[in-house]
Amino acid sequence: GPKLKSKFQLLFTYWMSAGGHKVRKEPVPLGEENSSFMEGLKVVVKEGTKNSAPHKKTSDCVVVGTIRMGFGHHRIAYAACSWSLKGSGNNDTYFHDFLNIDTPEAQLIKDMDKWYSKGSRLASELGGMVEQFWGAITLSGDADSLRATYQIAEAVKPLLSQLPKDTPIVATHCMVGLAAVAAGFKNVINLVIDNHAQWFVVVPGALNLVQGPTNYAQLLRMGVPPEEIKLAGHWIPADLVDNLNVDCKARIARATSKNKKPLRLLIPVGGAGAQRLFVTKLVKALIPRVRKGDVQLFLNAGDHEHMRIAFTDALDSNSQSFNTVNSIKGVHDFCDSLRKGNEPPSAVTLFAFKDYFPAVATTDIVSRVTDVLACKPSELAFYPVPKLMIRRVGDHEAYSALRASELGDGTLEARELDDCLRFIELFRDISGSPLLVSMNEKIMENGKIGVYDGCKNAIEIARKMKASK
Repeated sequence: GPKLKSKFQLLFTYWMSAGGHKVRKEPVPLGEENSSFMEGLKVVVKEGTKNSAPHKKTSDCVVVGTIRMGFGHHRIAYAACSWSLKGSGNNDTYFHDFLNIDTPEAQLIKDMDKWYSKGSRLASELGGMVEQFWGAITLSGDADSLRATYQIAEAVKPLLSQLPKDTPIVATHCMVGLAAVAAGFKNVINLVIDNHAQWFVVVPGALNLVQGPTNYAQLLRMGVPPEEIKLAGHWIPADLVDNLNVDCKARIARATSKNKKPLRLLIPVGGAGAQRLFVTKLVKALIPRVRKGDVQLFLNAGDHEHMRIAFTDALDSNSQSFNTVNSIKGVHDFCDSLRKGNEPPSAVTLFAFKDYFPAVATTDIVSRVTDVLACKPSELAFYPVPKLMIRRVGDHEAYSALRASELGDGTLEARELDDCLRFIELFRDISGSPLLVSMNEKIMENGKIGVYDGCKNAIEIARKMKASK
């Protein structure tokens, strides 16, 4: 057990996080409604929500549980749902975001997330000692961090404890997995994020699935029981995996075309809204190449108004015209047009939304038609798209960039603007674009051996767990 010092630290941490929260034992009554964005998907809501029905309370389903803390946990949850819907048969698939349920438990989580988002933004904007301090925090997910999270999970378990205890729960946030175990669920799967082994991301009592062999080995070394951990593959949506070869061949054809094509660069912003300064500097630096016809920019501001303004100001201040897409239908129409061989209406396209789902989904959808995905080494570092890994926000992300680089489908982390511009030269300016071609070839090779099948495997395991008990 923890030492006396750790016990006092845990008491203090819980008091700071949830000291004013009154823990209740009774379950929160749940309802369900059809998703307005994913056909066939059911969304868990609070009972009595307008246009909802009472939850069926059946375990013949898969519940994908998540928490909106940035885009990553939601992105992975939607990826898991895409595979569950694909092979659902007569079983329903539920998307259960704890923050969808308007309760004191959800508010407790929101209050905690405010501090994380603020820390990410300050680290990104201020750099220096602030960035170093924040980086150290993101690397320090030790056993006490796990214990502290479990204490909070005990407080929020009413958000799912109404469900039958043999329901398969696929958690894309460790707090969901911990809450499920604390509530007595028997078929819990935790999709471990990142590529850095720390206790904070582990759920004792669940099956912890990891994306890569290094994380698998390190977690075993730390003491995770072998029966509670398994190597599964990367957390990727079905559409990207199913079309992997077609999309890679299309990129290679563009890269090796006799009439040199512009390099399509997708730059998304994370859910915490950090990276404003670095990303806008990159956009401004690329405008001369945009005007020459060398580069096309796809900028996803998500649902962050401050990032929409930042992108707009960067473009307007340099007299660069751009086209705006602000609906999920517009995103699909844009990509369908590019797949038909057309060029975008403008060399710069800004994606900006009021709703949360399009903000997350746009990066997944547009990834299929971009040449390069320029992103921090977050959950997107594992995507089957050639990647330019730009400056990280937390030090734990550095290991995800290493994973991409070693697999051959991404660069090492480019922490400075000059490094980013040099990689773009390598992607675009060398005859035959050998780096871009190589990355696409590696993606196709990786696809053959199941590197990107993590969510597919997670759903299959979840259904087998339920069937075997």
